[in-house]
Amino acid sequence: MDFQHSEKVRALIARLEAFMDAYIYPNEQDYNEFVHDPVHLWQEWPKMESLKEAARNAGLWNLFLPHEYGRFSPGLHNLEYAPLAEIMGRVPFASQVFNCAAPDTGNMEVLAKYGSPEQQERWLRPLLAGEIRSSYVMTEPQVASSDATNLELTILRDGSDYVINGRKWWISGARHPQCRIYLVMGKTLLDNPQHQQHSIILVEPDTPGITIVRDTTVFGSKHSPFGECELKFENVRVPRENLILGEGRGFEIAQGRLGPGRIHHCMRSIGQAQRALELMVRRADSRVAFRRKLSDQGSIHQDIARSYCEIEQARLLTLKAADHMDRYGNKGARDLIAAIKIVAPQMAQTVTDRALQVHGGMGVSDDTPIAHMFTTNRYLRIADGPDEVHLAQLGKLKISEYCGNRS
Repeated sequence: MDFQHSEKVRALIARLEAFMDAYIYPNEQDYNEFVHDPVHLWQEWPKMESLKEAARNAGLWNLFLPHEYGRFSPGLHNLEYAPLAEIMGRVPFASQVFNCAAPDTGNMEVLAKYGSPEQQERWLRPLLAGEIRSSYVMTEPQVASSDATNLELTILRDGSDYVINGRKWWISGARHPQCRIYLVMGKTLLDNPQHQQHSIILVEPDTPGITIVRDTTVFGSKHSPFGECELKFENVRVPRENLILGEGRGFEIAQGRLGPGRIHHCMRSIGQAQRALELMVRRADSRVAFRRKLSDQGSIHQDIARSYCEIEQARLLTLKAADHMDRYGNKGARDLIAAIKIVAPQMAQTVTDRALQVHGGMGVSDDTPIAHMFTTNRYLRIADGPDEVHLAQLGKLKISEYCGNRS
């Protein structure tokens, strides 16, 4: 792996950092004040569209989409995107400005890779243009959804339609005012082997029979305007042409979606940890306690040094995973994707916790982004598969590898 960024990537980094300095950091407080004001619940920040237009004009748009998606992609490899995602990750709302925010990124990859020409025209085109947003509807309240074979919502054929019945929760983005399409995973072929029972279908949110049961808060926040919520599907009828790829192909699609999504989260986590470290150092160098700067304390030296080491280790592992995805595909890099999903959120949670401690009372407030970064990374240790699932998968992969590929 080449540790030097190409000239193309260096140029993109410079343009992205300049854009962050000019448009993102100066608006961070305004964004936070707007979305946390109950008066603006489920409303998009008024400046978002103008910043998205500025990003498009700057050529900083859809950078996440890998080169293999041809005409839909700006042509970057995963390794080339990694430093860009890290920079975006420093500010929570920034990825949306560049049309690189989850769950839209994963949903666009699904439609680009598996969607029919008609599905691509109807939903992928406006997603790529940033005109609409989307949700990935998978997790269910009544079963342990970390084992996706447990999913019980049904998508059953009835004439020229499919009929959907069941419940889902923790549906990110479903409350966003621009959400126009759900990618819903459920059971279609009930008698098939368990990994060939599920399908994924495109469902418009205003389809009759869909009810928002409640908003599900994350660490006490409704996370407006993005939101997570619980949905109920009662005899929801959807045209057969909305099915993606084919019946029983849900696991194939989901695995193709989750690999890139997991590493993108990790790239952003590293950006958050890096910013938290920088804030921690500046805070320690500006505060005096017991007649000494905090930065003169040996324990602070250790916190800074450990944080630097841990960030660098996670960054290198992320880059190696991205490089292997480019060389060998998502399946060929699944051990490294699992490893970084285990490592990066925990690392960022640890680093932000140290930064929070150095800031004292200020650290648990919204005066800095540190508290939000801490809770985000704690949540990420569950999202896209909990730590335990990735540890189990990685352990089995290594046993198979080191013991002669036995099953």
